[in-house]
Amino acid sequence: MAELKTKIKEHRARLNMKQDELAELVGVRRETIIRLEKGQYNPSLKLAMDIAAVFNTTVEELFEFYE
Repeated sequence: MAELKTKIKEHRARLNMKQDELAELVGVRRETIIRLEKGQYNPSLKLAMDIAAVFNTTVEELFEFYE
């Protein structure tokens, strides 16, 4: 089973952004951001792109899948 790794937490820290602030910007609940950061949730392509846009980076920079 593929494992998801994200760099969302690191990008949030650089901007001093809280989980609920990011959640509001991309239109999801804080719990979704928590699960994403823990690798417990695979985002839709739209959500991944929205999060990448907030941090002015690419989806590939934020998300990595490992077999």
